[in-house]
Amino acid sequence: MQTYDRETTVDSPLEEVWAFNSRISGLEAVTPDWMHLRVERVIGPDGEPDPTVLEPGSEVALSMRPFGVGPRQHWTSMITAREREDGSAYFRDEMVYGPFDHWEHTHSFFADGERTILRDHVEYELPVGGLGDAIAPLSRLGFEVMFRARHRLAKAQLE
Repeated sequence: MQTYDRETTVDSPLEEVWAFNSRISGLEAVTPDWMHLRVERVIGPDGEPDPTVLEPGSEVALSMRPFGVGPRQHWTSMITAREREDGSAYFRDEMVYGPFDHWEHTHSFFADGERTILRDHVEYELPVGGLGDAIAPLSRLGFEVMFRARHRLAKAQLE
């Protein structure tokens, strides 16, 4: 299993950062334009379309076409965990359909006075079997570009 981690600090309080990241609009705001993201459907845990907050059991179906090249890639994730405690919060999404053999993304948030530390942790398996370990450094480069852009956009939205 491969992993990727990225952390940044945002000059906004935890409550504001948590609320922003709890909605599908937060995902749309931090996805770079070059991904050509399209939210196809969001269904809450009770089957309700377009829930206000992404609670455990919510399903998010997306498509993207990075750099406008090739066919659209379809991706469906399920929110599997969501917890808020004093001074910290996190939620986890797991890919149920998409381009990876495994994808589990934990979004963590930690209060730091009036600032918030954002931490992304991804555990993944590439869809190429044993060859995945050999090409993992290339995937890490792609993740770095993507998550650096996401963190920069989060800062721009929240500061």
